[in-house]
Amino acid sequence: MSIKEIIKKITPTFLLDFYYWLWAFFGALIFGFPSSKLIVIGVTGTSGKSTTVDFISRILEESGSRVASMSSVRFKIGDKESKNELKMTMPGRFKIQKFLKQATDEKCKYAVLEVTSEGIKQKRHKFINFDSAVFTNLSREHIESHGGFENYRNEKIKLFLATRGSHIINRDDENAKYFLNHPSKKTVTFGINKPADVMAKSVSDSSFEVSGIQIKLNLLGSFNVYNALSAIAVAENYGLSVQICKTALEKVLSIPGRMEVVARDPFLVVVDYAHTPEQPKQAYKSLGKKLICVLGSCGGGRDKWKRPELGRLAEQYCKEIIITNEDPYNEDPLEIMEQVAGGIQDHPHHIVVDRKEAIKKAMELAQKGDKVIITGKGSEPLMCLENGKKIAWDDRQIAREALSSN
Repeated sequence: MSIKEIIKKITPTFLLDFYYWLWAFFGALIFGFPSSKLIVIGVTGTSGKSTTVDFISRILEESGSRVASMSSVRFKIGDKESKNELKMTMPGRFKIQKFLKQATDEKCKYAVLEVTSEGIKQKRHKFINFDSAVFTNLSREHIESHGGFENYRNEKIKLFLATRGSHIINRDDENAKYFLNHPSKKTVTFGINKPADVMAKSVSDSSFEVSGIQIKLNLLGSFNVYNALSAIAVAENYGLSVQICKTALEKVLSIPGRMEVVARDPFLVVVDYAHTPEQPKQAYKSLGKKLICVLGSCGGGRDKWKRPELGRLAEQYCKEIIITNEDPYNEDPLEIMEQVAGGIQDHPHHIVVDRKEAIKKAMELAQKGDKVIITGKGSEPLMCLENGKKIAWDDRQIAREALSSN
């Protein structure tokens, strides 16, 4: 355990909260409370946040507005774009406020931010003037960090308590009722199954209809329909037409590390960030049969409950299972992998410690018609090892190299 972690552990909660609040205040003060000059849209939930941020940004840009966006994938201000190499979805308070100041300097009208439960817990959302809050969905994640699912959900809800403008909510999610009970000037719901303000009809894979207009996404995964609907609901909130949404969404060919196709020949190879049980489950279901999966359990030292569950899901959906290293931090990588394998009952599987070798093995096992899916890291540029060591990493590039040498 690092000195920073020890200090956090022994410091009373009220002092930590005050410390976080104070830094958030100073960050906003130093940069002149820049969010007051922007229309800020916050996106929270368990899955789909990065894709939804991208979809919303594309639609707003298609409408002619200048947009800034921040997600676990990238930072974008107008035409300038850079990878998020922080290994943090929601950066520290000073970085966020600096980003918002740069957005105002570049004459952006909107800022679309991915907002995490951990970020909210540490007050990184404070002194950001959110105009709209978007709820994508909720499933179990960061349970150990928050001390239970209810606490995790309550952290997400705090974004909506801080946002008095518009609330954009996935009506189909079983947790929607907890997000619908808070005051706002306007609430826009979206969904497929339950009555909502923005509803998708005639849903087939990544194709669907909204208000009589047919939209065909170029992304794999039927779950992306929900991500698109959330973005369309935001557009509806700001008076933009479904036709503008269609034009913008159909231009999106891929999202880095989100069901990203690395190769189609001689077999399909997909890299996805999926790291909670619900995420690989949806990815596996979308790809269908003849799956070869490479997986681990990201974030050594936390969320240990999900490890056997990831193994169980792999057994249920995949014909070949390769369990490997991911981001072990200070935990024993082999121990993590064995815990993932503990969820597998009687399916043959491989434990390969070297992630590069694991990806290579998947390529060797795959035959024409198979589908290889590599989950857990997506487009992340680093692997985190013990004692704070980080090494450059890219699942996509390693998959391409393994495929070319196969």
